[in-house]
Amino acid sequence: MGEGFQFLDILFFAMVAAFLVLRLRSVLGRRTGHERRPEDAVSERRGNGAAKDNVVSLPDQQRGADRADDGATDAEAEAAETPLSAGLTQIRIADPDFDPERFLTGVGAAFEMIVTAFAAGDRAALKPLLAPEVMENFDDAIAAREKAGERLETTLVGVKSAEIVEARMDGRAAVVTAKIVSEQVNVTHDADGNIVSGDANYVATVTDLWTFSRDTRARDPNWQLVETASPN
Repeated sequence: MGEGFQFLDILFFAMVAAFLVLRLRSVLGRRTGHERRPEDAVSERRGNGAAKDNVVSLPDQQRGADRADDGATDAEAEAAETPLSAGLTQIRIADPDFDPERFLTGVGAAFEMIVTAFAAGDRAALKPLLAPEVMENFDDAIAAREKAGERLETTLVGVKSAEIVEARMDGRAAVVTAKIVSEQVNVTHDADGNIVSGDANYVATVTDLWTFSRDTRARDPNWQLVETASPN
């Protein structure tokens, strides 16, 4: 009798379970393989072109880009040709043998020769080194010194530096200005040997602007001094 009741209980619970399964299937449905995939909100935002408008550059990245742009601008500015470099280029085109370093070496040698010859009143040594107008000015100064019975004693201690500050072509003539810084001792004596100006114990630093010129089509490779000046 007890076993009969137990069997009825099992049958009753089985019927309840079957009923629940049927209800769940009717509510949830069954997968057939053609169901629409769940929407992915994140994927849709990534795929949507409008989402790109929401992308914000990181501050560090933007600053880096700005620095790169600034660097490019600075490099372009440095690469821009200066009047001096343009002038040197023009001279090289007219005279392919022109070399600025060799020119400055010649300037140092010419400077020493001209200063020494002027102090000694050696017109013959000066003439081939100076343009006619400059030679005339130097000759007038030498003549005035001779007339006064004075003697100039110049000791060139050395040339401290020489650099090209201007360069250009004037027709077929190359024109180059050099800034020359030298150390000198200049003393002027009268006819009796007395010092009228200068100090034999004082070494002066002298800055000159000397302009040289050369006909680039001439066979003569030598340059002539065409102008002398002092910086303002």
